[in-house]
Amino acid sequence: MRTLAYCHSLALRFEDYLAAQWRVVAGAVKGDSERGSVTIEQVIWAVAIIGIVAIVVTAITNYVTAQAGKIK
Repeated sequence: MRTLAYCHSLALRFEDYLAAQWRVVAGAVKGDSERGSVTIEQVIWAVAIIGIVAIVVTAITNYVTAQAGKIK
């Protein structure tokens, strides 16, 4: 009986999730052109920061490798 109650509550949660997703999709279809712009901006900033960090790590690695080659 507990398993049945658990499955029922899980199904209700899933139904709520689907309803929320439907509202998001319906809002996007209605022409809300600004929806998601903050997320896109955050992704662009994250990619830029990752690129900068990659450049810095490469520069440090090259410097350390060059200095290690000078050790006798």
